[in-house]
Parts: sequence; C-alpha cells; structure tokens
Amino acid sequence: MNCTSIPNSDSTESAQILSALADQLDQLSPQVRKAASHLLENPNEVGVSSIREIAEAADVKPNTLVRLARSVGFDGYEDFRELFREEIRRGPANFPDRTQWLQTLGQSGQLGELYRDMVSATISNIEDTFSGIDDHQLTSAAHTLLKSNQVFTLGVGVNSSNAQNFTYLASTGLLQFHAIPKSGSTPVDDLAWAGKKDVLIAITCKPFRSEVVEAVRIAREQGVKIVGISDSAASPIIVGSDHGFVVAADTPQFFPTSVTTIALLETLLSFVIALSPAQVVSRVKKFHDRRHQLGLYEEDV
Repeated sequence: MNCTSIPNSDSTESAQILSALADQLDQLSPQVRKAASHLLENPNEVGVSSIREIAEAADVKPNTLVRLARSVGFDGYEDFRELFREEIRRGPANFPDRTQWLQTLGQSGQLGELYRDMVSATISNIEDTFSGIDDHQLTSAAHTLLKSNQVFTLGVGVNSSNAQNFTYLASTGLLQFHAIPKSGSTPVDDLAWAGKKDVLIAITCKPFRSEVVEAVRIAREQGVKIVGISDSAASPIIVGSDHGFVVAADTPQFFPTSVTTIALLETLLSFVIALSPAQVVSRVKKFHDRRHQLGLYEEDV
C-alpha cells in the first residue's frame, strides 16, 4: 500500500503503528492477521481493554496478540498497549467549544438527543477522517488520476450516487472519468478492457460489497491502479491498493454515513483540478457557459 490515510508525518505514534500493521497485513499468519484486522477496526479498544478481552473479541488466543505486537517492533503486548493508554491520558483534540454547542442542540426539541448525536457523529467523522490524511497523499493520488487513460469510479448501493456525483463533477473538465457499473452491466464487465494505464476508484464500507471486492481483485490482476476508499484499514479494497483512504463512517443510525466519503471525493477532485493543465480549467468554464447559454439556470432569481 503506497498511500493510506494513516499516518502522516504529524500523526500520533499509535496511528503510525497501526499504519505499519496495515502495510504488512497480507504478510502475517492467518491468526495474527485476524487479530490485526480487529485492532485496525477497533483501535480505541487497545488502550482500555485487557489482552484477554481483546483476544476474546478478536476470537484469537492472547499469545497471538503478543506475536502481533512483536511484528511491529515491541517486546510484548503490554509495551504495545501502553502507547495507546498514554495517548488516552493526553486526550484527543477537539474543535473549540464543540461540547457546549452540542449541548445546546440537545435541548432543541423532542428529537434533540438524536439531533445532537447525529451532528456530533458527523463532526467527529469529518475530524477523524481528515486528521489522518495529508496533502501529500492527495497529491499523489491526484497525479495518478491525471496520468491515466481512463478512471473508473465504482460504488454500489448508497455509494452508487457518490460515484456518479464525483464522475459528473469531474467530467465538466476531464474526459476520462466513468462511473460504473453502467446501466444493465456489471463492474467486472465495465473493466473488461481496463489495463495498466487505467485507474479504478473503488468505494465500499462494512459490510463490504462482494461485487466491489471482486472487481478490485480482477482489476489488480489486469494491472489497473487502485484507489480504495473504505471505513477500515483492513478492508480488502484498501490492503494492497496503490492509494488507500480510510473514512470514519459510524453514526447512531443503522447505516454508515456518506458524509466523509463525499467530502473526501470532493477534496480529491479539487486536487485533481488544481494540478490539471490550463485547458481543463478552460473546459470547465466552457461547460458552465454553455449551460447558461442553453437556459439551464434561472438567471433572474
């Protein structure tokens, strides 16, 4: 994995350790990989749970966690866990006055508590996602997209609209972007003739959609470069990707949020446009001028 959303040069030590763990995930033994995947998906448990509790939750033996800790340079699991405990003691950074603001939202009406929880989750997800991504990762991914012959953006379910929206915005100035699966087709059919000069942006969160995972696997075999977007560093579309981005997607609701995925895609597209040649900017202007000329906007409102 060349670029993941953890860590950057300013990230915490624990994030760097988790990134190192994610980078070697496919090289670990099956049981250690199972334990590592659990920790990557539940990093907040490390500092507050015992080795036995973590092992039980991951469905592995405690000694497996000792082997995991040693795989990333620690003498044992206690040394590994202490790093996470120390960061809990130091406490996370928050937006100024966020707690006080959310408390006032919670008093707004009958559904105030849900409102507060949803707003809190949205802000936390945005904060958690972008605290682990830096401009170098986005720049690298943007260059990969710009050098490609074709860019396929794959999302199914709720991520279908996210892929479609990203592609629509990109296509106002760039001609090589395609949202898949196309109507009446399948992702693997749409990638049939993709090769080493092409890129697949794949999006899926837990539970991971099998058709997206399969499309990524086949695209890799064809030499296509992969930009993976998921809510776990252990996701099969992140592990082994050329550019991987982990988004925080938890909400009080029954579905993973799309807020962070949309924000990440919009940010990535802004980097693509910023790095594009002048003709792309001219094309965007021409596209919107044409819309005005065709009367697609209510000019007098």
